Amino acid sequence: MEAGLPLATVALLVAVAALAAALDAIAGGGGLVTVPALLLAGLDPVAAIATNKAQGAASALSSTLAFARRGFIPWRQAAPAALVAAGGGLAGAFGVHLAPRALLEAVVPLLLIAVAFFFARTRILRGEDGPPRPRASALLAGAMAGVGLYDGAFGPGAGSFYLLAFAGLRGFGALRATGAVKLVNAASNMAALALFAAAGAVVWSVGLAMAAGAIAGAQIGARLAMRFGPRAIRPLVVLVSAALAARLLADPANPLTAHLLLWFAG
Repeated sequence: MEAGLPLATVALLVAVAALAAALDAIAGGGGLVTVPALLLAGLDPVAAIATNKAQGAASALSSTLAFARRGFIPWRQAAPAALVAAGGGLAGAFGVHLAPRALLEAVVPLLLIAVAFFFARTRILRGEDGPPRPRASALLAGAMAGVGLYDGAFGPGAGSFYLLAFAGLRGFGALRATGAVKLVNAASNMAALALFAAAGAVVWSVGLAMAAGAIAGAQIGARLAMRFGPRAIRPLVVLVSAALAARLLADPANPLTAHLLLWFAG
């Protein structure tokens, strides 16, 4: 599929991708701005999700490289998790038309609010690693499969869910948890992108242009995250999770919002 977008629109999408990638490298949530931007540019929902995976994969790979250079990726734990997340991402992309979209749109904002509250109230994002929870490996594998599946089918907030799993289950400090998230997010994005590409759903002229902006933005965001550590990551995770929840609930078509509006009207 290709879309003949005006050059000025593509240039604006590149700038949006750079900004989103910088945010994504620190706290996740880049899809908060890129997917709506693609929809506003005129792409249909499936094409917007598919094309967003192109810039999202580039962003995640770029920030993964930046974190790896500084030794902030725990490869022994993150690499197997990335493989599981890739399988989940592939399954999610395959079932994007079959996924219970209404259920996701209703439940995800509530989960994001819970994530924001959790990170705001606890000190789980520390500067140093803590002890892992009992049966951490099995629990982490289940979390990676579930979030990867969600990431391939829908996506908003996946980075926050991955971060919660690595910090809460493995006990990683803020930078190592963020580094692990970048690797895992790259894996699930790449897997989903491969399937969307095979189905011809990616608008490559837009996706590759946005990928160039995302690569640059991710490098900036990763450097800021490594410089300021938990002082930057923790408040931004809270802010991004809350903003994503608000963005999803602001859509009148969201089943939860529609139900609440009917309840208040009645």
